[in-house]
Amino acid sequence: MSLAVGILPRQREGDRAGRGTVALGLLLLALGACLVVSLGVGPAGLSPARVVEILLAGPGSRESMGETVIVWQIRLPRALLGALVGASLGVSGAVMQGLFRNPLADPGLIGISSGSALGAVSMIVGAGGVLRTLAAALGGFALPVAAFVGGLAATSVLYAIATRQGRTSVATLLLAGIAIGAFASAALGLLVYLSDDQQLRDITFWTLGGLAGANWPKLFACGPIMLAALLAVLTLGRSLNALTLGEAEAFHLGIRVQRVKRLAIFLVCAATGAAVAVAGVVGFVGIVVPHMLRLAIGADHRVLLPGSALLGAILLLLADMVARTVASPAELPIGILTAALGAPFFLWLLLRRRGLAAF
Repeated sequence: MSLAVGILPRQREGDRAGRGTVALGLLLLALGACLVVSLGVGPAGLSPARVVEILLAGPGSRESMGETVIVWQIRLPRALLGALVGASLGVSGAVMQGLFRNPLADPGLIGISSGSALGAVSMIVGAGGVLRTLAAALGGFALPVAAFVGGLAATSVLYAIATRQGRTSVATLLLAGIAIGAFASAALGLLVYLSDDQQLRDITFWTLGGLAGANWPKLFACGPIMLAALLAVLTLGRSLNALTLGEAEAFHLGIRVQRVKRLAIFLVCAATGAAVAVAGVVGFVGIVVPHMLRLAIGADHRVLLPGSALLGAILLLLADMVARTVASPAELPIGILTAALGAPFFLWLLLRRRGLAAF
């Protein structure tokens, strides 16, 4: 009997690991398919087979130069940047939910997105005045740098408030994040009030989110930050699993709780700040993606974190394809599409937690 009792949990754990591996494999295949399809979507439509031929031929191919330029210089950096942004937002939401032990948490909850938005809008409004010299020196990188600095500043203030004697209070972190987000929103409102018509238009389009300005320089500027943060986050799976039991239990399991908190917050700041810097404010991805996966494959962060990165990338690529085609030749902001998907899903989650949902 004791042997059977010992074997059954290991069998169940093996079954879950097997399902997780299969799910990750399917998500990886789906991401590859979405990437190829996205490179063919646009005014100059290309079949997936043709896209693969152009990719294999390389950027220097002289055959069908027009198609080569479209794929390699216009669509590929946009698709790669969109995938990295979606992956960063998705995995950041999974980390926040694990850290706060709250399934409704996301990167915007602790003010990182608001801080990044405030930094970018400050640059938009100040580029013609007090920040003219800095904006001229940074050139096309002015907005991404300002957004990243804003997110980093918000995180630094947040961490200083929530940390006492080397210990970080998750409850204080959450409450301080809400306060910082409210302050940033007030400052954004003031900047909007002070902006002229052109600045107001730029602010509106940036705060709605989008990948219209994606190019290789932006990818090379912010892509390594997002990629490094994603790879580092994947090492937190076991620690976040332990934290779901409580901080005391995690400590007794050998987890260095304070170190994990600091590392998680820093990585979420880096990933989210870089994502907001290049794509603007794209909401609800951090809530929707981890929940969809948690319902499908369970709450094991060793699978949930890479799965959230893959599904977040897929979701943003799909949203970008819709944004480029639904109102062609105009382009719909991605933030509108993610909000249209995320808001009903968020309400369903609230109803489900209260036992009011039908399923």
